Amino acid sequence: MLFNTKLFILLFLPLAVGGFLWFGQLGRRPAMVWILACSLVFYAWWKPILVLLLGASILLNFYFGRRIGAAQGRRVWLVTGLVFNLGLLGFFKYADFFASLFGLAAPFGGIFLPLGISFFTFQQIMYLVDTWRGDIQAVPFLDYACFVAFFPHLIAGPIVRPRHILPQFANIQPLFAWRERLAEGGEIFLLGLAKKLVLADGLARFADPGFAAAALHDPITLIEAWVALLAYALQIYFDFSGYSDMAIGLARMFGINFPINFNSPYQARNISDFWRRWNMTLSGFLREYLYIPLGGNRHGEGRRIFNLMVTMLLGGLWHGAALRFVLWGGLHGAFLVIHGWGQRLGLRLPALVSRLLTLFCVVLAWVPFRAAGFTPAMDFYRGLFGFNGVAIPSIFIRMLPGLGHFGHAVAVLPYLGDARTLSLPQAMLFLALGWFIALALPELHGMSRPRRSLALVASFALSLQALFFAPYTVPFLYFQF
Repeated sequence: MLFNTKLFILLFLPLAVGGFLWFGQLGRRPAMVWILACSLVFYAWWKPILVLLLGASILLNFYFGRRIGAAQGRRVWLVTGLVFNLGLLGFFKYADFFASLFGLAAPFGGIFLPLGISFFTFQQIMYLVDTWRGDIQAVPFLDYACFVAFFPHLIAGPIVRPRHILPQFANIQPLFAWRERLAEGGEIFLLGLAKKLVLADGLARFADPGFAAAALHDPITLIEAWVALLAYALQIYFDFSGYSDMAIGLARMFGINFPINFNSPYQARNISDFWRRWNMTLSGFLREYLYIPLGGNRHGEGRRIFNLMVTMLLGGLWHGAALRFVLWGGLHGAFLVIHGWGQRLGLRLPALVSRLLTLFCVVLAWVPFRAAGFTPAMDFYRGLFGFNGVAIPSIFIRMLPGLGHFGHAVAVLPYLGDARTLSLPQAMLFLALGWFIALALPELHGMSRPRRSLALVASFALSLQALFFAPYTVPFLYFQF
């Protein structure tokens, strides 16, 4: 079930919230049972059989956590839990990938990827590690099951820390300030919905044709390539940040405060600052549970570079079982290494230059992330840097004859939007709006309440139109990570 569907918004969500408040009159425990039941129904909607996988994972990890919290054999049980979780994730997400990498047949004829397995596995790894470190104590099973399966973050995050969320479930008060919670959470949810339906899905129609052409090895020209890439950079930002805002708003309705996951990442001062702003919960997980345990920057420059590259390569592979995601992670690892060298040498770029360079590198790195494979990514880069020429709609050359010196005339750009004469002006206006929001405005959670209300009023009609009249529902980009 997707947050951006009529079924979820008009049926599931009112029932979930209404039942939570009704059972809340009977006490905390009945309300928690209702949350867990709703979450399991939410997860089962796609493939009911997968509830067994989720349930088994929750039960076993709860048992591992209890054993880790005991006095004897704590390290053994931690290792057992980590092996189980990484093995489960590796089997479902990476078995086909490594089989194809070594020229082997896919096991069992191909393995489907359970929804949200990357997210609920990481959640439980954090729980086991934090229990072993002594950061959290044993909790009742109901609290633990709700922490893992809570539907606002079950499918695509954000990745929430056990020590931040478990105490909230332990002290949840279903009826406390419920009107204020619903108003605030609903506002955040609807603004996130607008990011998804109006901006991300609208930009997709300018991003998809260019990357589809590269997948077919068709020569995409410079303007088409840049429009597609700039549109995709905005699409993935508004899609995932919109999802995160919707998750935050949903959790707020139940009295749970999720951490902010995005903080205007395209306004970053440098690449390190970008990773402090982009998918902040994943960045924090990789830093605290992978980079620092590997040694961080404590053992010399060579080891720092190794640890950083391993972290970013694995972070790329976490996004998908394909070499293009590894390449994306490797590019960001290289950017971070170069940035570290510049800091050590005392190099300081002007603020504007540093911001533009960071944005340029981030946007270029999206190519392998979005492309259908390594070869299509290289084909796309050819178009991006003008090796396939420059095509300009003839109507614009007739209006401005000087443009004819920069490219050859075509009736329409075939890989831009719906390939109409007005596709280019529409794309330019949409891109201008999107980049203005991303580069000049504060993130949703940094807005004042009046500005939030104004944004909600401005986007509400468009969101409603997209929700009820779109020809089909566009899944979130992180839907099966």
